[in-house]
Amino acid sequence: MKIAVDAMGGDYAPAAAVEGAVLAWREFGIETILVGAPARIETELARLDARGLPLEVREATQTIEMGESPSRALKGKPDSSIRVAIRLVKGGEASAVFSAGDTGAAFASALYELQRLKGVIRPAIAALIPTLKGFSVMLDVGANLNPKPQQLFQYGLMGAVYTEAVLGKDRPTVGLLNVGGEDTKGTEALKEAHQLFNLSDLNFVGNVEGNTIFQGIPDVIVCDGFSGNVALKVSESLSEMFTSLLRDEVEHSFRSKIGYMFLQNGIKSMRKRTDYSEYGAAPLLGVGGLCTIGHGRSNPKAVKNAIRTTAEIVKRDLNTKIQAEIDKHLAVQRSGEVGWRLWNQIRTGLFHGSAQESAGKEREEL
Repeated sequence: MKIAVDAMGGDYAPAAAVEGAVLAWREFGIETILVGAPARIETELARLDARGLPLEVREATQTIEMGESPSRALKGKPDSSIRVAIRLVKGGEASAVFSAGDTGAAFASALYELQRLKGVIRPAIAALIPTLKGFSVMLDVGANLNPKPQQLFQYGLMGAVYTEAVLGKDRPTVGLLNVGGEDTKGTEALKEAHQLFNLSDLNFVGNVEGNTIFQGIPDVIVCDGFSGNVALKVSESLSEMFTSLLRDEVEHSFRSKIGYMFLQNGIKSMRKRTDYSEYGAAPLLGVGGLCTIGHGRSNPKAVKNAIRTTAEIVKRDLNTKIQAEIDKHLAVQRSGEVGWRLWNQIRTGLFHGSAQESAGKEREEL
């Protein structure tokens, strides 16, 4: 198994990507293919005394900058590091790809090169949200800002498969992020999606509000990409704010310093649970190859853990399981549609037959 890494993606590229890949090999034994400008990558490998490690370097002559238009980059930069890395997955040279570059560019490139899984309407980015019960999965967190009801339903389906396969939660609960718990709340898309979830065999718990997210209710939180991205950024900023406030208190109060001495192990554990760099990557679910996306601010530790997370997802054979679940629900949907059409034909035939019979009796009477 090899993970292709977009070495030129992210605010600290290529240094963070290269060092993260080196750490991933040294700590977890995961092989990577570093894609980007060979001279710059080799310079970083030399700095880290890592030239002898089993890390491949693959050339890409173009780089997509953060904030660059995805559609323009897709057309104008076919040899960008993210495109070349994704093509390694497409060609079977890599098992998955990771990028900390521009999310829009990564999404567009993955969709263009790998296509969608059969039956998937629109892929979604699934992020781990730290909660009081461990982690919940939230999707979408940025791929699609205005999804249709059927897309929201598929997000829940794919999120449930991911949660069960990767996080090990049996029959995970699925909730729809909304402004109220009642099924009459929200936009028309949310109301229709609610009905679709109710008709499925997913462990759907109904609408959930924002104040339940960090309580770990439910296991899978389904939302549009705009709301999900805002919620994700809020969760990251809350963790950073808490750490900053705690540091200020400890520095300015002798009593706080004494208290910190007794609580520091628990505080370190809490910070670790809420630190995005501990898991580092969010999978793009629904494309025909495994692609994970990291934070633009990813440091070497975040890249290292992103590679580890990506490798774990590869081992779980996630796409095969998602495809099987999509196929199952499409079959149920088709059988339902066939049954409905058949009933309409029978009903029409009965009505038409009774009408002909009545007309015949009328003719006999005449």
